[in-house]
Amino acid sequence: MVQVTFKGNPITVLGNEVKVGDTAPNFTVLANDLSEVTLNDTKGKIRIISVVPSIDTGVCDAQTRRFNEEARGLDNVQVLTISVDLPFAQKRWCAASGLENVQTLSDHRDLSFGEAYGVIMKELRLLARAVFVIDSSDKVTYVEYVSEGTNHPDYEKAIEAAKQVK
Repeated sequence: MVQVTFKGNPITVLGNEVKVGDTAPNFTVLANDLSEVTLNDTKGKIRIISVVPSIDTGVCDAQTRRFNEEARGLDNVQVLTISVDLPFAQKRWCAASGLENVQTLSDHRDLSFGEAYGVIMKELRLLARAVFVIDSSDKVTYVEYVSEGTNHPDYEKAIEAAKQVK
């Protein structure tokens, strides 16, 4: 069971914990134009899934910008940032930030991603901060559930994990 705190307070995390070696569970989230996006839509690529509570907060903003920068130097890697922010808010944030190497996706509608990856913070109805690396054949090769929701993930380990897979 994943143990997470948010601002020092224990949080109930719902969903299925994902582990290295698992086949990545599929999910359905919404793109900024409200179209549905699934894991299968990125098949054949290495995926870094960066999960944030809200794109409009300092750590989440920094996390998304960092993965955007790192993605420039990675071949066949797609970075997906997933939160429960509304697609409209994500679109506004992306336009203001000028980020081109990250796709922001919203899990607000039915928490499909949150349930499949075990990152729903029950008390807040937000997603817990986490990073998943999935190889081109849908195997999970790296997992980090960040234990304190206001802390940064280990960027270096996630990027290194993405560089190691095919």
